[in-house]
Amino acid sequence: MSSLAFGSKLRVLVAEDERLAALVVEDALVERGHDVVLACDGQEALDIAETFAFDVLVTDLAMPRITGWELIPRLRARRANLPVVVMTGYLPPGGGQILFADKRGPLALLHKPFGIGQLLTALGSVVPERANHQHA
Repeated sequence: MSSLAFGSKLRVLVAEDERLAALVVEDALVERGHDVVLACDGQEALDIAETFAFDVLVTDLAMPRITGWELIPRLRARRANLPVVVMTGYLPPGGGQILFADKRGPLALLHKPFGIGQLLTALGSVVPERANHQHA
């Protein structure tokens, strides 16, 4: 599967407290025809998830109020197979094993800084072609 061309547009929830990083991700995905909703932290992402049906979560780990560490399991409690792309500038020792230990849904890990191509590849790895037509 090509990571650059999805079968249909994705609805992406982006949880990122660094505004510039969030805008870069949003611009890259919107340019490729995807719908994007930005959340400034995990709490806002949880609030948005109440009313916005999305295909994939793209989240930072270190955020105020509710971290990505807390956000992922809380959203997966509602939807176990939720695809997640984690973007982080700092992963503590053993952090990767902790993230990948949750086998409930596909997960990709991006280390900041990353390129748009890496983001698209990560999305392609967690969202199968056939899942693009399903919405939460």
